[in-house]
Formats: sequence, C-alpha cells, structure tokens
Amino acid sequence: MIIAVFPGQGSQSPGFLTPWLERDGAADRLAAYSEWAGVDLVAAGTEWDADRIRDTKVAQPLIVAASLLSWNALDGRESVDGVAGHSVGEFAAAAAAGILTEEDALRLVGLRGRAMADAAAAAETGMSAVIGGDEASVVSRLEELDLTPANYNGGGQLVAAGAIDALKALAAEPPAGTRVIPLQVAGAFHTRYMAPAVEALRAAAADVEASDPTVRVWTNRDGSETALGAAFRDLLVNQVASPVRWDLCMASFAEGGVSGIVELSPAGTLVGLAKRALRGVPAVAVKTPDDLEAAAGLLNGASA
Repeated sequence: MIIAVFPGQGSQSPGFLTPWLERDGAADRLAAYSEWAGVDLVAAGTEWDADRIRDTKVAQPLIVAASLLSWNALDGRESVDGVAGHSVGEFAAAAAAGILTEEDALRLVGLRGRAMADAAAAAETGMSAVIGGDEASVVSRLEELDLTPANYNGGGQLVAAGAIDALKALAAEPPAGTRVIPLQVAGAFHTRYMAPAVEALRAAAADVEASDPTVRVWTNRDGSETALGAAFRDLLVNQVASPVRWDLCMASFAEGGVSGIVELSPAGTLVGLAKRALRGVPAVAVKTPDDLEAAAGLLNGASA
C-alpha cells in the first residue's frame, strides 16, 4: 500500500516554488490557486522573504498550493492507495482524494489562514516542539502549565501550544529527558484559542459540496479512515481547534500494511517522522521537481 502524505509545514524557503513554475502549465495553475485563495501565491513562492511567507494567511494556502502543484506533476499518482495530510495538509489530501475540488480547497484554506491569523492576534500565544521524554510525563507537565498538546507527531515529538508565558516556563523547566524548541508560528493552533476560526470556516464550508473519496483517506482527529466526503469536510473544520493526531495516522498506516510513502512539496517533515515511527518503509520526499523521478519509481514499482 502506497500512501501520499501532504505536509502542514515543510521547507517553504524563499523562492521554493521557482523550479515548479518552470513546468508546463504550472504558472497558469498557480495563478488560478492565487485567485481562489485570495493571495498572490506566485509572488509569495518566488519573490517574498521568509517573514512574509511565514505569515499564517500566506503560509497556509502556499503550502497547499505547493502540494497540489507537485501532486499534479507526479507520474503514476493513480497507483496511490491512500492519502493523508498533516494539519492544513488535509486540504490538499481532500483535493487529491476527490473530496473537494481544487478550487474549493484553495478557497477554504485561504479563509482558514485569514481566520486563524485573526484568532491568533487576539492573544499572545505560540507553540513549542517537545522532543524526547516520556509522553505521559510530557502531557502531565503541559497540563500543569495550562498548555495543550496540539500535535502528537509520533517518533518522540509532541508540540505544546498556549500562552507565551507558559511556554517560557516549559522551556525553563522542561520534562525530564526532553528538549523544548520554540516554533516560528503566530499563535496556538489546534487549541481552544482557535475557536473563532472554527466558526468562520464552518459557515463557509456549509456551502461546499463534498464527494466521497476515490482512495482511502485518514483523518487527523484520531487516525481513522473516513469513507464519507461530507464527514471529512466537517472534520476539516473542527480540526482547526483540535489536536493533530499524526501519531495515530502513522499507526493506521502500519496496520494497513504501508509499503511506501510519498510526501508532496514542501516535503521533508513527514518523511522524517516516518523514518522514526515506520522504520524500514521506503519513503520519498518531493522537495523539488528533481525528486519526481524517485517518487514515480516508488509508485511504478508498486504497480508493476
């Protein structure tokens, strides 16, 4: 079983879309994505500096656009047996699975980015990666500080989110055996602080038609498979303020007999997690068009 995974964060460094735009049709496709998302993704992916492309309302549609550009360029994608996305990557996964049209995915993710940026501006919050340690002890320490485990990433990595002062206290007195690394994000995503963004996204998603998936798809909510498109659309909305359970997604991949993983652009993060949690499973990170051949080789080998 080959699974395509779509990142919620990755190597979206300044200019990272430039090589993708050299491919036939990519510039026109990205121009359409820009119109739908309400962001100049061409300029963002080729000209803007790191601070501008980290802005939540830019970063989210930019990541989804990059994922879909690379997905559409992937030879042999018909051999993919299932898809999953991490955080905002679920919108790209929904488009790849046929649940949402690309237009609806980009329109919704553009609104999601703006709504989450607005929610983040209402309080001084952030996120920090907690690497290593005993998970139960880490979660207990977060509860003491009124922090939320926002991302269970597996492979010994958990992301804490909440008030900046509490995150500073976590870094000053981390759980035994851990390292705490502040993340360059605008707020406490996937927590109660994002409740206003949930309501904004729910109102927009109510008018979006969702089709049942054409391939297997797993949800960040609990790693379960979802066969109903409308249910997956609703999960996309609620996930804004709920923890990302990527650890459970990877556990489901293992139970399903995963034999290969292809991570779409801006790739690297999810393949890194898979190397620790799904040891021995071949994986390809499609960071640039130069990586498409290796990804196609993995896919075409599975279908041979």
